[in-house]
Amino acid sequence: MRHHDGFLKVGTTFVFGTILLVFLLLGSSMVLGEANTQPALAQLDSIYRELDALYVDLHQTPELSLQEEKTAGKMAARLRTLGFEVTTGVGGNGVVGVLRNGNGPTVMLRTDLDALPMEEKTGLPFASKMRAKNPAGETVPVMHACGHDVHMTSWVGAATLLVRAKDRWRGTLVMVGQPAEELVSGAAAMLADGLFTRFPKPDFAVGIHDIGYLPSGQVGVVPGYMLANVNTVEVTFYGKGGHGSTPHATVDPIVMAARAVVAFQTIVAREVDPIEHAVVSVGSFHAGTKSNIIPDEAKLQITVRSYKDEVQKQLLAAIARIAKGEAIAAGAPREPRVWVDPQMAHATFNDEALTRRLSAALARTLGESNVVPFPPMMGSEDFSEYGRAGAPATMFWIGATEPARFAAAKAKGELPPNNHSSLYAPDRERTIRTGVATLTLSALELLGKRDATLTTK
Repeated sequence: MRHHDGFLKVGTTFVFGTILLVFLLLGSSMVLGEANTQPALAQLDSIYRELDALYVDLHQTPELSLQEEKTAGKMAARLRTLGFEVTTGVGGNGVVGVLRNGNGPTVMLRTDLDALPMEEKTGLPFASKMRAKNPAGETVPVMHACGHDVHMTSWVGAATLLVRAKDRWRGTLVMVGQPAEELVSGAAAMLADGLFTRFPKPDFAVGIHDIGYLPSGQVGVVPGYMLANVNTVEVTFYGKGGHGSTPHATVDPIVMAARAVVAFQTIVAREVDPIEHAVVSVGSFHAGTKSNIIPDEAKLQITVRSYKDEVQKQLLAAIARIAKGEAIAAGAPREPRVWVDPQMAHATFNDEALTRRLSAALARTLGESNVVPFPPMMGSEDFSEYGRAGAPATMFWIGATEPARFAAAKAKGELPPNNHSSLYAPDRERTIRTGVATLTLSALELLGKRDATLTTK
């Protein structure tokens, strides 16, 4: 998943602690259907076997970012069968399906299509054995370790139920299958290719993401900031190499870089307002080839994360300032190269009014105990681009760990396997059913001409 670590590139201590606290407080989930029922969900049982087969197929045949041709074709074919106007090749391998059903709001439901370059170690009978060429031309294993197979299956299920319930809503339904989420580039590419101009611009956009840190059957709700801005920064320090026995005749870039690593830790601790969320982590340090050779240069790779744009700019400026200062202090022959990857993820902000409205609708059907608060995290997701482009948007977490397994882990004070783990294996039936229900109920809440019987009192 590169620098942004896709949706949930967790890794930070405070996030782990917050999740663990919530994890320990949560109980086991209620199976979907034990709460109040919703007429539009009545046919979920009749389509579940087909959805399960789709999930298994998608899980076995993952494709890397920018290579999602077959996956996109499967999604497009499903939408065409349901009667959507389908366009493919949007922003790469993006799929857009439009279903017009009279006058009313326009609601967009989004799924992502791509998988990760990881070897699956779940032991499932349908575990992925796929291999593919990465951008460097290397053959790598491929796995749906981030749960996009769950997202696609839930998306198809919701589209199916909403088509069957056309007499209960009015408006326009836009189904978006987005490529390259793991590179945080697919949403921007689709928007640049006219997603909001060639097709009906949504009044609302809704997405889901499964997560192992909730029991299956539960939905996690995060009003406001949900996920973070992310930049990757590379800093290269230039020195004057030489023999390790004569350091006085050199300018050591390793010492420069080491001092910078320590100094970078003061940015969050001493420069950023303590109320704000910020992370500066040096993830790689490359220098030298042998113990008795002082190299000519040293390179750092850094992940930089925050919620607010102004804080992100502050972090990036401080990194550049400190790097240049260390080079000056060491008498470096030239300034360090500070490179900020232009491909960044923007913070995912869930429209607060929309999130409250939809979480209330979900609670009426799934039960209040199954629609639970969840903490913001410092991972990233390019679903954020749709909100930044002007569509009020929200994303929900969908629990993916089997409830008994969740309870056993909770009793030990442990966390179950989560996204981006080679062991990540969602409890597929509960997870898919909850994903379908979340997307379907959200769309029905937002689309026009809701029958009074749709709202369970």
